Amino acid sequence: MVKRAHIRILLPVVLLVFALAPNSGKAQWKTGVNDTLLVPYVVVGADTMTYGEMDLVIVSAKMTEEQKAAFRKWTRLRNAVYVTYPYAIKASTVINEINQGLSRISDPHKRQDFIKSRERDLKREFTTPLTNLSVYQGKVLMKLINRETNNTCYELIKEYKGGFSAQFWQTVAWVFGSSLKQQYDPGGDDSEMEPIVKEVARMYGRT
Repeated sequence: MVKRAHIRILLPVVLLVFALAPNSGKAQWKTGVNDTLLVPYVVVGADTMTYGEMDLVIVSAKMTEEQKAAFRKWTRLRNAVYVTYPYAIKASTVINEINQGLSRISDPHKRQDFIKSRERDLKREFTTPLTNLSVYQGKVLMKLINRETNNTCYELIKEYKGGFSAQFWQTVAWVFGSSLKQQYDPGGDDSEMEPIVKEVARMYGRT
């Protein structure tokens, strides 16, 4: 019986020479006498590996109608936060000043006079800008005021103007599809708004 000859196939050997170099993390070239292929390498920590750079590839696709709708919704919300956040900051500042002022006044008549004087200041500063807000922006503003003061607009009006006045303005807000009793819920209904608010707040040095 004839023995089958074992055919040995000799494969070309490519020698990769890794020169001793400091761990700079940058690709380096090193050639030797028997090198048949130049290969860049990089030393990272105790590992030495081949290195190469690929051409930049941009992958894009058209958004679905659902994605477009979501993007429009997010953009509208972001714009509203950018527009109304400065007013929420001013409102929280004024409310803190009113609280500090009222804490030093015990006479009921003087308290009312103080509130009325601050109310006139607020009207001069806020009436024109706020009347230019849309209903949607107004809703966002009321939520932001709640976030900044921990009080709803209804509670603030009731505190400073009385229950009847608060109920009146709550009715007006309801007619326009809003509510003075809106609360800010960063972990729930307003979870999409919270990252935007934090983004804007950093611009004003706030959190």
